[in-house]
Amino acid sequence: MKYEILYQGAFPIVKYQLEKGERVKAESDAMVAMSATIDVTGGVEGGIKKGITRMLSGEKFFFQYLTASRGNGEVLFAHALPGDIIPIELNGNGLVIQKDGFLASTEDIEIDTKVQNLMKGLFSKEGFFILKARGNGTLFLSCYGAIHTIVLNVGEEIIIDNGHLVAWTEETDYTIEKALNGWINSITSGEGLVCRFKGPGKIWIQTRNPGSFSGWISSLGFSKG
Repeated sequence: MKYEILYQGAFPIVKYQLEKGERVKAESDAMVAMSATIDVTGGVEGGIKKGITRMLSGEKFFFQYLTASRGNGEVLFAHALPGDIIPIELNGNGLVIQKDGFLASTEDIEIDTKVQNLMKGLFSKEGFFILKARGNGTLFLSCYGAIHTIVLNVGEEIIIDNGHLVAWTEETDYTIEKALNGWINSITSGEGLVCRFKGPGKIWIQTRNPGSFSGWISSLGFSKG
């Protein structure tokens, strides 16, 4: 399969080439345009139960599957937020993805929803459920802002604001804690809870925080209605 990410930056789009018989899956509503040789169908990855847990994690219930049924074709993918799209190559390894981070992947990548432990679920902005991707193929991550990659060596640690997380390698250990000593300092500094990651592993973060942007919009007095 061949692909190209066009207009990289705030408003990227993925141009994906499919040969006859090949199939790719994506988040519902990700398809922008496609060749007439391609069929699109909706489905629930892993069955109804896994679809429900994806909804609980903040993701959509259905995936869309695009198949080059009548010959070679092209698909254009994009996501709703202004921000980067990057490809990640998986070779049997696993990736943990935050809400709204998954855009599309090749067919052999399995997307599952896992339950965090009680304390992580209570205090993480991601809630009790997180997405996990595993398999052999290409996966496309989307974010708000630009994506920055952090590589941790064995034993190396880094602290990251929860709202800036996009994804991290499955073997990377992490805990959730207060940003500063004492709740008063954490609250008054504007930094409540953070994730402490310990290497080895790789982490992808976004340069903008959707929660902070939402709070800024609210402060201007705009109503959703």
